[in-house]
Amino acid sequence: MSTATFTLTSSATPDGSVVAPQQLVENLGGENLSPDLTWSGAPEGTRSYALTLFDPDAPTGSGFWHWIAWDLPADTTSLPLGVDRDEPGLQQAVNDFGKVGYDGPEPPAGPSHRYVFTVHALPVESLGADPEAPHVGTRFALFTQQLASASLTAHYQVKG
Repeated sequence: MSTATFTLTSSATPDGSVVAPQQLVENLGGENLSPDLTWSGAPEGTRSYALTLFDPDAPTGSGFWHWIAWDLPADTTSLPLGVDRDEPGLQQAVNDFGKVGYDGPEPPAGPSHRYVFTVHALPVESLGADPEAPHVGTRFALFTQQLASASLTAHYQVKG
């Protein structure tokens, strides 16, 4: 479910742009830093937020999850560049790289991949998800409870 007034922006990686070099993994010359993110217009009843980064074009049959973070308080409307893997007050799941927190794009050579950053407005203060459990359970809780979501999509390609 989406609300027209709920928006997500980033100065580092704007919607429709190429992923900024600093967001890429080190193997691609990046710094592996999460981008700055700012959101506004969440619906009434929002008590916390979650963030996800998903590559739907990964050659896995089910995409690739780069970041799943939750339990951001309702009065939070932004995150700075380079959120730590152990950021206080922020729960972060083990991503598909097998690490806690954010890991940037690292697509194989070939077609361009889309990277979808999404903020989810939630009606609960705490999602109650276990950060050490597989992230599919956390994502299920996010997507079944969210009041609204806002996304931005950037892309990146490694030429073959």
